[in-house]
Amino acid sequence: MFALTDPFTTEFMARALFGGSLVALICGIVGTWVVVRGMAFLGEAIGHGMLPGVAIATLVGAPALLGAAVSAAAMSSAIGLLQRRGRLSYDTSIGLLFVGMLSLGIIIVSHSRSFATDATVMLFGDVLAIAPVDVAVLAGALVATVVIAVLFHRRFVAAAFDARVAATLCLRPQLAQVMLVVLVTLAVVASYRAVGSLLVVGLLLAPAVAAGQWTRRIPTTMLAACAFGVAAVVLGLATSWYGGTAAGASIACAAILLAGLSAAARRAVGAVANRYRPHADAVPEPVHAPTPTPTQAQAQAQTQTPTPIPVSVSAVTPSPIQNSSGAPSEAPPASAPVPERTA
Repeated sequence: MFALTDPFTTEFMARALFGGSLVALICGIVGTWVVVRGMAFLGEAIGHGMLPGVAIATLVGAPALLGAAVSAAAMSSAIGLLQRRGRLSYDTSIGLLFVGMLSLGIIIVSHSRSFATDATVMLFGDVLAIAPVDVAVLAGALVATVVIAVLFHRRFVAAAFDARVAATLCLRPQLAQVMLVVLVTLAVVASYRAVGSLLVVGLLLAPAVAAGQWTRRIPTTMLAACAFGVAAVVLGLATSWYGGTAAGASIACAAILLAGLSAAARRAVGAVANRYRPHADAVPEPVHAPTPTPTQAQAQAQTQTPTPIPVSVSAVTPSPIQNSSGAPSEAPPASAPVPERTA
């Protein structure tokens, strides 16, 4: 127990834990919708798409977080524009802008000789260097995320179920889609400082996947995803402290590991439940009378005496005699005299 708590006695580790936990809460809420709506590719694309904004902001001396937010917002708007005006599918628009923005960021980074350290921070994050200002920004991002998630919860659920039903109910599914993109952009930009643009999808997807193994209700999944995310931050920072590894990569790896362990534990619990369920829920079979064996049936047939059926002689009536025309004719009475033949 002390092995987990000792690293956080220092000031910078405690600040990293607090900031990383805020990031985990943001990603737990947004990541649930990312998994439900299948928007993982969008999160990955926005994470790479904000690289040009961060590079330009670093070159001009502006805050890197501001450049990341502007670049991510521009990419999100361009995805919607290409989808509406360019007649391209959603994933095709994301793929084109994903490659374009990433290549642009690499070109900007390659023109600066002093970008080695900054590029490492952009790609992999540096949660140990979080300042009090960054913590305040993360707290504001968490508040905004909670407010949007609560206000648009009904629209999100209806749009995830059926967009036509949502439109019939006047819930505006297109607005719900836009706000979901805003939430993903907010989560990616907020997580940039902690885990970097390359590993941000790990905190978006892994805690939500781990929580989805145990619950199917969206609010409960969000709470469980937040818990798994905070646990990943604690394990990742402790691993970084004792193993000397990169803190952002350790957090992302811990989140993936927790998702795998959660899936394995769920399978084990399901296997045990299926094994013992027939004994608990067994229905007694109906009891049937024993079927006599052939020997017993033959013995009963031999011992039983058939009951005679009484037959009345008077009940037997002779059938009428038919003549040549088919009509019945009466037989002569038995007492009628028979005429003699004359010569």
